[in-house]
This record gives sequence, structure tokens and C-alpha cells, in this order.
Amino acid sequence: MSETQTQQYAISEWHDTDEIYARLRDLVSQPIRPIRRERMKAFLEYFETRCAKSKALTDEAKKVIPGGVQHNLAFNYPFPLAVERVDGAYMWDVDGNQYIDFLQAGGPTVLGSNYAPVRDKVIELLQSSGPVTGLFHEYELKLAQLINRFMPSVEMFRMLGSGTEAVMAAIRAARAFTGKKKVIKAGGAYHGWSDQMVYGLHIPGTRRLEATGIPRGASRHTQEFHPNDLGQLRRRMMLNRLRGGTAAVIVEPVGPESGTRPVPRDFNQKLRELCDEFGALLIFDEVVTGFRLGLGGAQGYFDVRPDLTILGKCITGGYPMAGGVGGRREILERFAPGIGGTGERAYVGGTLSANPMSCVAGYYALLEMERSNAPVIAGQAGDRLTRGLQEIIDCYKLPFVAFNQGSIVHLETSGVMQLDLKNPLKLMREIKSRKHMIEEMGAAYMAQGVVTLAGSRMYTSIADTDDVIDEALDRFDVVLSSVEGV
Repeated sequence: MSETQTQQYAISEWHDTDEIYARLRDLVSQPIRPIRRERMKAFLEYFETRCAKSKALTDEAKKVIPGGVQHNLAFNYPFPLAVERVDGAYMWDVDGNQYIDFLQAGGPTVLGSNYAPVRDKVIELLQSSGPVTGLFHEYELKLAQLINRFMPSVEMFRMLGSGTEAVMAAIRAARAFTGKKKVIKAGGAYHGWSDQMVYGLHIPGTRRLEATGIPRGASRHTQEFHPNDLGQLRRRMMLNRLRGGTAAVIVEPVGPESGTRPVPRDFNQKLRELCDEFGALLIFDEVVTGFRLGLGGAQGYFDVRPDLTILGKCITGGYPMAGGVGGRREILERFAPGIGGTGERAYVGGTLSANPMSCVAGYYALLEMERSNAPVIAGQAGDRLTRGLQEIIDCYKLPFVAFNQGSIVHLETSGVMQLDLKNPLKLMREIKSRKHMIEEMGAAYMAQGVVTLAGSRMYTSIADTDDVIDEALDRFDVVLSSVEGV
């Protein structure tokens, strides 16, 4: 990749993947290093004394909402916080507490939360047409054309309501186009919650472990391979060739769980070659990486052209109904337009898909990202945060691991996401304690005024100035200095 190309993307330098895995293996091989009990008690007191309104609201919500919240990201230990206001790098809860927001709605707000120039365009649209009309709107076209300009592999684009819907549509199109049934994913990766993709979630090799309520037939043609094990993938595709073939391989191009299990630099190119060899379509799930790593997505950074691309969170800059699938024209034309069909095309729907509000938000969010060079600036903030975290880790001689793919920052302290069925006894023996440790770490960060995703992942934005990052590092220092043995 040339220097000019590198400057277009959030990743200043691809990490040494082998070195990261060596450190992660070392982390998992050691006993856990949780926060000292007296310090953890003090962190938890914050929630009891400073978050009374949040607790009352979410306790009341449990009477009418399963678990008290409607989204998985909101299930925080010891109880969910109720947010009242967000702006740029910060959010405020209903009790008036301020937090540095590294959740950023799960990744879509590269411009920072509630970005005013986009918000103004949305308000203008709402005053003229309202959020939805049920008919075609000009911004459907404008957004699709803009996506095609940034991602040439997306020759056609079908907007849907979420990443989950986009994955469902992509797999349906792949099967219709190839006439094959088998779909292979990387073990541990999350590609939404459709019946066929609740398979091998979070922990490689677990297959249908979390498929409660899903008939076996729904995932009959779903398979997994161990992350980065192209040899295993090749063997699976060879067997599939004897049984009708592989329709598609679907991956997150930086690795499962937004790069929590990172890929080597040349992984995607080798994967492209393997799919071509076996006549399978290559699907990139860029729900998180699309536009966050650069306007050309991870596919632009790696210079690998997938057949189909899943887009989600970033496509509307944080506004609702964010999702869609794009790719080669001859594949996308397999989708059925209109009501009904002749049985020759793959059926997709969605009454609220590509509504005017979502499309205008996405169009202007992407233009603002281009104008401000947002992916690169957010990536620089991610680099600064990662360097600072690693300095704290080294200072206290902790086994923890910090690494990033641009503005996607990972802080592994318990190693729970690195467990797998290659060592089933260790998995069964340690998963609960390592999971609880990461929950406690997330609570401690929040008590110090930093919101993360599940205590181990962070997304930076252009609102994260050097001062914001340095303020966050001071707060992380308080938590990491409270770990046992420090």
C-alpha cells in the first residue's frame, strides 16, 4: 500500500498479529488478575450512590422489558445506566453524571455522537417529508451512488434495516446466484442473530451452543472454521465440493468480533484466492469496518475486492434503519423488486428500509466524513489511546494486552474472548470467572467515567481530541493500578 493510500485509512500500520497472539496466549495461560476486592467495592459504591435514577428506571423497566433494556450493548454490570444526553465525545446519564463515550453507539458515529451538521440535515428533511413515505425518495439514489464512489465493489446496493437483515439477504443472494447451499463463517464471529447465523458465536467450535429456540434445520448448511486457519477452511471446502459446493464464505475482514481475534495482513488476499479456487462467493461483513476504517472500508485498506459487502452501523452515521448489502451487479440483480415474483429471484423486503430520514442522514454523514477526513483522525485518536494503555500496562507489569485497528481499540484483561474448544477443560473451568472479571472491569471504567463496549473494546471518533484521550488514560490508570498484585 502506498503512502497516499495509507493516509486515506484509519490504520497507520498493521499490527504484528503473531506478537499479539503470543501476548494473548500468555494472558490466558496465567491466573486472572481482577481488581482488588476493596477497590472493587469502592467502584461499585459509585453506582449505588451516584446512579439512583438509572437504577430506579431500569428496575421499573424489568417489569415490561426482558432484562430491563432492549439492546445487548446496554446490559452493563451491576445494572444498566439510563442515558439522557450525548454530544461529541461525551454522554450524560439521568443522574447528571458525565462519561467519556468510547461505545459510540457500538461504532457508527465516527463523527462523534449527535453531530450537528448531519442532525440539521435530518431536521430539514423531517420538516419537508417526515421520516418515511413508503415511496421512492431521491436520497435513496444519492446514498447508493455515494457508496459506489467510495467502494467500487458495490456496483449495486440494496438498503435494509440492520446488519442482521443484510447478512440474511447476502446469504440468500449467494445461494440463488451459485445454486449451492453451504455457507462458512469464522468461528467466534458475530454476523447478526438470524437463525442460520446463530452458530459458533463468540467461542470457536461451539456450533449451535447458543441456538435456543432455533430448529436444527435452520443452520443445517452453516459451517465454521477456526479463525485464521485457512488449511481447515480449505479442507471443509474440499468436502463441500463433494456435497454440492460452498455458496459463500463470510468474514469480518479484520477478524472475528471487530478484530478481537485479529487476522494476519495477507489473510484476506489468501481468502479471496481460496474462494476463487472453489467457486464460492466472498462476503465481507463491514458492519463495523465500513467507513470507520476509511471510506473505502477494510476492503479498500486490504485491497481485496469481495463479491458482496454487508454494511450496517456506519451507513447512516448513527441514525436508525442502518444496514444493507452491496456487490457485483449480476448478484444483486437476483433480488426481487416489487411485490411477489416469479420464483426466479431471491425475495427481500422491509417497509422502512431506505426511508428518507436514514438515507439523508447517511448521505450527509458520509460527505462530512470525507470532508473532515474523519476515519484518519479517529484512527489517530485510537493510536494515541492504544499507546497510552500499553504504557500503563507496562508501568504496572500487567499481562494485559492493548492493540488496535485504527479507531477500533481492544483492551484484553481477562482473555475470555480468547478461550475456545481446543482446550475444553480450560474453557469450562475458567469461562465464568474470566467473564465476571471483564464485567467488573467494565463497571470500574464506568465508575471512573469511561464507557466501553463490554469492558474490552472501544471506538474513537473525531471528537476524541488529545485532551479527551489523555483524560481517559488518567481514568484508566486509576482502574489498572487497582488490579491484584499492583
